[in-house]
Amino acid sequence: MGNRSQIIRRHLQDFPAPTATWVDYLPSKIRPYFYLARVHRPSGILLLFYPCAWSVTMTCYTLGAPMTTAWTYLGFFLVASQVFCATGCIIDDMWDKDIDAATSRTRKRPLAAGDLSMLQAFVFLILHLTFGIWLFMQLNAYRYVISHSWIILLFLSFLAPLLSLILGLSSLVLVVLYPTMKRVIDWPQAVLGMCFSWGSFLGTASVAGTVDWHIYIPLYMGSVCWTIVYDTCYARQDRDEDIINGVHSTAVVFGDQIRPILVMFSCVLYSLVSYAGILNGHSVSFFIGVTLGARHLIRLIARIDFENEESCDAVLINNTWFGFWVWAGAMVDYVVKMQS
Repeated sequence: MGNRSQIIRRHLQDFPAPTATWVDYLPSKIRPYFYLARVHRPSGILLLFYPCAWSVTMTCYTLGAPMTTAWTYLGFFLVASQVFCATGCIIDDMWDKDIDAATSRTRKRPLAAGDLSMLQAFVFLILHLTFGIWLFMQLNAYRYVISHSWIILLFLSFLAPLLSLILGLSSLVLVVLYPTMKRVIDWPQAVLGMCFSWGSFLGTASVAGTVDWHIYIPLYMGSVCWTIVYDTCYARQDRDEDIINGVHSTAVVFGDQIRPILVMFSCVLYSLVSYAGILNGHSVSFFIGVTLGARHLIRLIARIDFENEESCDAVLINNTWFGFWVWAGAMVDYVVKMQS
């Protein structure tokens, strides 16, 4: 008991105070809602968005779809990523209220600190879910309006586009399960990866109306490996307190071998995303993008100081560049193909 108190006391003293963000300039009554939705941390939105962007761009490349189609869906998924990233954060904070209050890094989150009640958070969650479900119902409608007319969009907006809707809603099951998995299995980051990578399927289903599984399963599994890498790095700063609070994590499981294991997952990630590119018929630009992204990822793993909270936090933010380089390679391929 003494060791537990000592560890908690040390973390409460040593953990750096959160820096001010633009949210701090908002009225005090709405400020907690913005922090609950994590809108001050765009890295989470981008980490959710990039698997969607890879899938959309790769599908447009295969179909030779007009550039307007790609940008329409990319814009759509950027908005959807904000909504569902916020949804996941709200659910996670509602489940983990007591654990967050006992963890130095998260003790000032709105629910843990008492800035919002569970009822207020629940109402906020319902609003996000309602908007998110409406967004999912528009996906295939957008696909038709691009090639037909606004009248069809008006008609289809009252229908449930089955494939995109089913895929979209099924991801919510993983969102709800993830906080539970942190208490049950040693690899909750794998469940988080399954959730954050769902856009690999949803992007192609939205554009093409179907999923070429033999291409997008490798892309999906590669994205799951990516999530395990960046979230393990991020979770490492909470390892001591997670052990005390009974929270499971790959940061605990990997122990002192965390760096070589993350390098291994990065190599698997590189292989799977490259394999998906081969199956999709991409040219050299795509593979240059994947290689640049993998190089960036390996450098992050090599340089991270796992004993430093700020270093662990910075790796999560900088991982967005891996997603960008893969998407940029796919986009260059797509642009070159459309101009040839």
